[in-house]
Amino acid sequence: MLSCFWFCYAAADGPGSVGSEQPHLTVPVADHGAWTTAMNNLGIVPMGLTGQQLVSDPICMPGYDPTLGILTPINPMMAGISLVPPPPVPAEIPVVKEIIHCKSCTLFPQNPNLPPPSTRERPPGCKTVFVGGLPENATEEIIREVFDPCGEIIAVRKSKKNFCHIRFAEEFMVDKAIYLSGYRMRIGSSTDKKDSGRIHVDFAQARDDLYEWECKQRLLAREERHQHQLRPSPPPIMHYSEHEAGLLAEKLKDDNKFGEATTVLLAWIERGEVNRRSAHHFYSMIQSVNSHVRRLMSEKVQHEEELELAKEHFKNALLAILMQFEQITAVFTAATRQKAWDHFSKAQRKNIDIWRKQCEELRNAHSEEIMGIRREEEMEMSDDDSDGNPCKKLRLDDSDLAAQTCALREENDSLRWQLDACRSEVELLRQEQGRVPRGEDDRAQEQQLRFLQQSAQGVQQQLLSLQEELRRKELELEQAREEQRYLEGELIALKEKVSRYTSSLPGIISTFLHVHPFGANIEYLWSYIQRLDTKVSAGELERLMLRLPRMFKQELSGVGATLEKRWKFCGFESIQSM
Repeated sequence: MLSCFWFCYAAADGPGSVGSEQPHLTVPVADHGAWTTAMNNLGIVPMGLTGQQLVSDPICMPGYDPTLGILTPINPMMAGISLVPPPPVPAEIPVVKEIIHCKSCTLFPQNPNLPPPSTRERPPGCKTVFVGGLPENATEEIIREVFDPCGEIIAVRKSKKNFCHIRFAEEFMVDKAIYLSGYRMRIGSSTDKKDSGRIHVDFAQARDDLYEWECKQRLLAREERHQHQLRPSPPPIMHYSEHEAGLLAEKLKDDNKFGEATTVLLAWIERGEVNRRSAHHFYSMIQSVNSHVRRLMSEKVQHEEELELAKEHFKNALLAILMQFEQITAVFTAATRQKAWDHFSKAQRKNIDIWRKQCEELRNAHSEEIMGIRREEEMEMSDDDSDGNPCKKLRLDDSDLAAQTCALREENDSLRWQLDACRSEVELLRQEQGRVPRGEDDRAQEQQLRFLQQSAQGVQQQLLSLQEELRRKELELEQAREEQRYLEGELIALKEKVSRYTSSLPGIISTFLHVHPFGANIEYLWSYIQRLDTKVSAGELERLMLRLPRMFKQELSGVGATLEKRWKFCGFESIQSM
C-alpha cells in the first residue's frame, strides 16, 4: 500500500490562486502501482504544476479494486489536482418480452420494433379487463390458464365474437394482465387459423367496479369526517335521589341551565323514577318547567317588536336611498337637456347616457322593492280587517268550542281513571279485610274505606256534571256550525248578487241614459230594468248609481210642481275635459 503522503502548499495571494507563485506540491510515493490504483479509484488523475501526469499511463489502472478504500477526502479545488469527467449515463434499455409457455397454449411476443399497444384511460377502481383477438377455439379454461398468473380471477364472461371480460380480485392484478397485450396466442402446436390470434388487453368499465370504488370512497370520507369531527359523548345522567332532585329544581329555575335540567328531568321520567313517594318532587319540577312558558312568550313578543322596528328602519333606509336616486336621476336629466348637452363631447355624452340608464334601472329596482313592502303591509292590514268578518268569528268560536270540548273529554277520561283507581283500592281493602282477622287497626281501615267511598262518590258526581257540560257544549257547537253554514250561503248569494250588479247593470244603465240625453227619473229607469231582472229594486239602482259619480249624475229639472230629479250619463264628459 502507501507508506505516506502529504500535501504542502503556500500562496502569496491566498489558497487557490493560480500564477507564477503556485503552491509547492511534494508527493513521496513508495509504490507507484498502489498510489495510482488509489487515485484511479477516486476518479482523480495526479497532475503536476505544469499539467503533466505524475505517473506514466501504463501504470494507471482503469478498473476499480474493491479491496481498496478511500484514504482521505481530497479537495477538487486543490492545486495540482483536476477532475475526470463523469462517465456517460447509459440510455434506458427497453423491456424485452419473452415467449410464455402454458399447458394448453403458447404466447409469442410482438415485434419489439413495433409501437406498444394502445390502452384507454383507466376508469376509477378498475378490476376488469377487456381481452380481444382471442382464437376462435379458445375456451374459458384456456383463458383462465393464461391469466391465472396475474392474480385471483373472480369471473370470466366470454362472448361468441372472440373476446371476453375478466374480473380480478384486486386493482394491481389488472396491470399484470395489461402486460400480455400484443402477444400472439397459439393453441397447442396447431397452425390452423382458428387456433391462433393476437390478443389485445385493455381496461374495461364495469358497474361493479365503479360501485365498489364509490363505496370505498364514501367509507374513507366518512372515516375522515369522523376523525376530524369527533363529537364528544353526552355527559352521563345521574340517578334519581332527593338531594339530586333538589339541585335539579334549582337548575330549572335558572334560565341558563334550563336546557340541561330539562334533559335530566326527561331522562328520569322515561326511566320510570316517578312513584308515589317521589310524585310531589316531580310535580314541583314540572311546575317549574311550566313557569318558563310565560318567559318564552314574553321573549317572543320582544323579538317580534324588534323585528317590527328593524322592518321600519329598513323601510326608512330604502326610502332615503330612493330619494337620493331621484336626485341623481334629476341631475342626469338636467344634463341631457339641449342647453347643457351641446357643450359635452361625444365620449362624455355616451358616458352620461350609460350612467343615467344604470341609475334609472337601480331606482326602478328599489321602487319595486318598496312597493312590495307596502303590498305586504296592505295584505297584513286586510288580514286584520278580515278578523271582523262574522264567518271568521264563527270559525274562531267553533275552534274555541272544539278546544273546550277536547279539554272536557280529557278531563272526563282522567276523572274516570281516578274513579276506577278508587274502586280498585276499595276492592283491595275489602279483600284484605276478609282475609286478615280484625285487629287494632280495624277502625283506621274502616275510616280509610269510608274516605275512599266518599272520594269515589265525589269523583262520580263531578264526572256526571262534566258529562252534562260536555253534551251542552256539543249542542252549542252543532248550532254554531249550522249558523256558520247559513251565513256562508248568504254570503255567497250576496257576492253573486253584487258581482251581477257591478258587472252588467252599469252598462245597461249607461246605454239607457245615453239614448236619453235629457235624463230620466228613477221610476222610469227602474221600469225598464224590471223587464230584464225582476229582483232589482229602485233603491238598489239608486245606491248603485250613487257609488259611481263619474258615470252618473243627478240633476233637478222643471219648475214648481213639475220639479223632479233626473239621472244623466256623464261618463264622456271627463274624457272631453281631458
